[in-house]
Amino acid sequence: MSTTAPRWTRSSYSSAQGDDCVEVAPLPSAVRVRDSKRPAGPALTLSHTAWGPFIAQAGDFGADSPASGS
Repeated sequence: MSTTAPRWTRSSYSSAQGDDCVEVAPLPSAVRVRDSKRPAGPALTLSHTAWGPFIAQAGDFGADSPASGS
């Protein structure tokens, strides 16, 4: 088991201020996702198999979707 810390990245679409961002850390066996405002908080861990459907569903949330709070 590796003890190397995950390398967290943000989308190029994230704001320059860095607020309201989702950070992603790809790992050999999974992908971790966390809220940039809470780097020490919990992270969601997804298998590589679950990652594709997760991103596809997340992309469906536009400004007018119920999930956006609009």
